[in-house]
Amino acid sequence: MKRPSKSYEIALSAIACAVAAGALTLGSYVDVMLAAAYLVAVFALMVPLCKDFVWGSALALIGAWLLAFFFCGLSVFHLLPFIAFFGWHPIVNHLQMKYIKKKWVHGVVFLGKAVWFDLAMWLMWATVLVPFFGVGSATWYPFVEQYFFWVLFIGGTLFFAVYDFMIFLCRRSVAVIIARIRR
Repeated sequence: MKRPSKSYEIALSAIACAVAAGALTLGSYVDVMLAAAYLVAVFALMVPLCKDFVWGSALALIGAWLLAFFFCGLSVFHLLPFIAFFGWHPIVNHLQMKYIKKKWVHGVVFLGKAVWFDLAMWLMWATVLVPFFGVGSATWYPFVEQYFFWVLFIGGTLFFAVYDFMIFLCRRSVAVIIARIRR
């Protein structure tokens, strides 16, 4: 099978970048849609990965983040979790599925990704939610503050396990849809 041309990789990555940047920009302006915008951006970044364009997906991620950053008036608060974890996660999953063949290594990689997710959420908590959004004045904050690491590492890891499994399933569905594109 002939490898697609570089112009095809650039075009596919540019489309992914545009969709991801648009979704992130919309999610930054409409707070209710931020989680959905993250998911649309992750799906868009999976498109070049279906054709095994890892560098194209990475550059689309960086481009989408920069475009959304400038379109949102330099609002790093909405985009920090995406650039710290959610944008890179599909690329890491693709590399994991491509290069790792032993089952026990997948478990080790899952633990590494879970720690990465927990640290990204800790970064978001410490730099954005408490200082800027006033989470410290919420009624549930004293409980979370007292048991913060338990809540973060147990709850965050359980949430990540579900998220990672669902992204693997979504990766397959995106691959089936993109396989219809002949090139």
